[in-house]
Amino acid sequence: MSQLTVRDALAMPVVRNAGPVVVAGADGLDRPLRWVHATELTDIAPLLRAGDLVLMTGIALPESDEGLETFASSLAEVAAAGLMIELGRRWRTDLPTALVKACQLHRLPLVSLTLEVRFAAIIQAVGERIVDEQLTELRNAERVHETFTELGLGDAGPGDILAAVQRLSGAAVVLESDQHQVLDYLAGPGNVSVFLEDWAARSRRVESAERTTWDTANGWLLTRLGTRDRGWGRLVVDCPEPPSRSLVAVAERAAAALTMHRLNDRHRDNLTRRTHHELLSRLLSDPTSSDVLRRCELAGLPIERRQFVGITIRPSVVGDRLTTQGTHSALDNVLAATVHALHQQDVPALVCEMDRDVRALLSLPLESDVAGVVERVAARIAGRHRVVLGAGRAVHRAAQADRTLRESRQVADAVRAPGERTVHRLEDVHLRGLLALLGDDDRLRLFVDRELDALKVHDATHGLGLLDALRALVQHPGSKTDAAAAVHLSRAAFYGRLAQIERVLGADLDDPDVRVSLHVALMADEIRGTGPGSAS
Repeated sequence: MSQLTVRDALAMPVVRNAGPVVVAGADGLDRPLRWVHATELTDIAPLLRAGDLVLMTGIALPESDEGLETFASSLAEVAAAGLMIELGRRWRTDLPTALVKACQLHRLPLVSLTLEVRFAAIIQAVGERIVDEQLTELRNAERVHETFTELGLGDAGPGDILAAVQRLSGAAVVLESDQHQVLDYLAGPGNVSVFLEDWAARSRRVESAERTTWDTANGWLLTRLGTRDRGWGRLVVDCPEPPSRSLVAVAERAAAALTMHRLNDRHRDNLTRRTHHELLSRLLSDPTSSDVLRRCELAGLPIERRQFVGITIRPSVVGDRLTTQGTHSALDNVLAATVHALHQQDVPALVCEMDRDVRALLSLPLESDVAGVVERVAARIAGRHRVVLGAGRAVHRAAQADRTLRESRQVADAVRAPGERTVHRLEDVHLRGLLALLGDDDRLRLFVDRELDALKVHDATHGLGLLDALRALVQHPGSKTDAAAAVHLSRAAFYGRLAQIERVLGADLDDPDVRVSLHVALMADEIRGTGPGSAS
């Protein structure tokens, strides 16, 4: 609630019934009113506080123009809220010109009360209103304190904190990065599209050395996140009118909560990454949502007249398998390298960790050489880390982003390990791409189990490595000698393993259909992450 002003007091019935007329200082009517005093003393100024309103009949005011000017000046010096004089006792119709001119000069509201009024009634009415508003402000302050204390104890995230600001303020609220990109927002009662329009450009124009500032041009209450030297963003509340102390307290408590959450977070870049993760997840589930597309653009991903390509970057295995302990470190390093590579190529993108991969959606101008851009980005990443990088086909509408993102994941699933090729695409993975696409299909799982379970059980019982021998056979179809060498067996021992496989399966390995079937089953088993060659 806004603080009571002189203008508010003039609108109260008890004052309105006194026939108030503003004769000077009208541009000061919106100054805060702290209390009302009735007096006839001419030297009252030293006893007043800023914001006090003075009531008098004027019977003791000086006769001279100089004395009236000195009296008005003394009230202005202590920042009095204004001066009300009841006509009839000293002056019947008009207040002295010297007093009017002096009040106008100092922008001190001067009000003549044309009808008789009980000063005690004005003091009581205005005083009760001030006390009521102070109590309301105290209750609001207590509510703010309790809200953010609970959020702190509950380890609330940025979304919870923004929701609290929206609930307490009843207005739209934005969390922006230090690059003026909208990380998250919640709409208020007004049109959020108008509120967010041309956000980055408008935000860049607002600079302030203060922690919290009210920008009159945009109607924003802005609070810096972090220190002046190491700020990492701002919290912005829609605030067309001058903010109340309560709203300022809400913004500053929220900023403190956001900063504490960031300090307690192990990954300092998590807020941006979480925003990107949420946006990519929502694009995968509902790419046509206008709200999602608006949030993408506000987060720095251009949408209009662009083409989009999804990429999946997967840290490659070291030796036989990437250890669980090393997974997070490897992903963090690859993610950082991806962000750096995209920044060097000046490519806007959403980038995050998702399902133990680094996923990215790139936004490029329609005339861009998509393949060339992706190759350059991939080369920079591969120059630092051993990765598998799958790329989806480019799409020309953001509403199709889910397709290119899914294709990139499918390609990465189908690639066994980095090779000479830096970027892998659908046309590079052939049958493995189809099997990766069908990886979660129950029918494929049943097929793999039917083809290979007998060999898996035999290997678990006897440890002969029949699956390894079978894999070597299908991977070296033209030479059993090469196949035997691949599993470090003599030719005779390898033939013995093949005979054992035929007995276990009850099948002829020289039958082309049997070999193809087993080869597909081995490939699908590996892609599913359950075979010996998998990287999971």
